[in-house]
This record gives sequence, C-alpha cells and structure tokens, in this order.
Amino acid sequence: MTIRVVVVDDQAMVRAGFAALLAAQSDIDVVGDASDGAQGVEVSRHTRPDVVLMDVRMPVMDGLEATRRLLSPPPGVTHRPRVLMLTTFDVDDYVYEALRAGASGFLLKDAPPGDLVAAVRVVARGDALLAPSVTRRLIADFVKQRPVGRGKPAQRLKELTERETEVLTLVARGYSNQEIAQALVLAEQTVKTHVSRVLTKLDLRDRAQAVVFAYESGLVAPGE
Repeated sequence: MTIRVVVVDDQAMVRAGFAALLAAQSDIDVVGDASDGAQGVEVSRHTRPDVVLMDVRMPVMDGLEATRRLLSPPPGVTHRPRVLMLTTFDVDDYVYEALRAGASGFLLKDAPPGDLVAAVRVVARGDALLAPSVTRRLIADFVKQRPVGRGKPAQRLKELTERETEVLTLVARGYSNQEIAQALVLAEQTVKTHVSRVLTKLDLRDRAQAVVFAYESGLVAPGE
C-alpha cells in the first residue's frame, strides 16, 4: 500500500527537502504541499492524504489550528488524516495541545532522514510516534503545570478493568506492546487487544491521546 503524504511548512526549502526525501521511497507518494495551516487544510481536503506532516509555527494559521480543523472536520467531511507534527523545539506547548487535538505524535525537524521516513510509516499504520523520550517529557512537563483532573477524566478511569488500567499505565510510561507483554507476562496479541479496548472505552484516537489522558486523569504522575 502506498502512503499518501502532504507536507505543510512555511519554509520552501524545508518543504522541498522533506518532499524529495519521502518521494524517493517506493511506498510513499507526496500528493501535495502547503506553506501555512490554512492551505494545508485545503490541500488535504482535496488530496485526502494518509499522513500530514505539519509544522507547528506558521503564519496565517498555525499547525495547531490546522490540526484541529483536519481532525474535527465540519459535517459532511469524513476524511481524517493522521497528523505528524514537526517542530524545531523539543518543548513546545503547541505540540502538547496538538496531541490533545488528536495528532499522532511529533518529530524534531533536525531528526535524521531515516527517522522521518520511519515516523511517516509508523503514523500511517495507525500507531502513535511516542518512542522519543522527548515526547513523554513534553507531556509530563505541561501536565505538571496543570491541576490533576478531578472530573470527567478521573471518572472515566472507572470504565476500565484492572488489567486495562495496568496496560494504560504502561502505555503512558512509553512502553511498547512487546515491553508491556514482558512486564505483565502476557502474549503481545493480548496486549494489543487490551490497548484497543482502552481506546474504545475512553473514546481516544490513538496511543498519543491515551498518554495525555493518563496524565490528565492522575493515573500517571510526571516524573514517575
């Protein structure tokens, strides 16, 4: 299956470089690009990509608002691409808010080329890009500045079984399915089933939102 990608960045050379790198891959097709968030939303609505590489800070419309519009489209618009945020900053509240809006993760612009290609493939197959420790640190830093959820987030934890709660805790700590399986002495397929049930019960898009939820509900505390 070919992965359809749109690149959104206000720097022309950055857009061209990312597009050339991705287009050189046999399984990736760059179907459009844009210089700001508003154009990015428009181009994505027309080309229906699988993944949108979205810069965080841009004129006209930033990446956060563009992400919200792509992932919470108006009635009649059914296509929702995966969004991979690009940033030059390793700690940026825009990125945190983008994860809350449903972005599947983020990548630093100075990451090695191979990491960018791998990130697109990871996000395209429905996983969240949470492997870099900076992602978990970013979430922890910003949740630490907010009060622990006492209302709906904490109440919604009661919908989970004890095992599902254990799995969510390890997901929030950055464990992969394989690592969770080893920690809990379960088959990896069983872990995948638990993760899927957690996402369904809590109405979460992917693992990125699950991590944010775990921190905001108080299930996991920053620094643990």
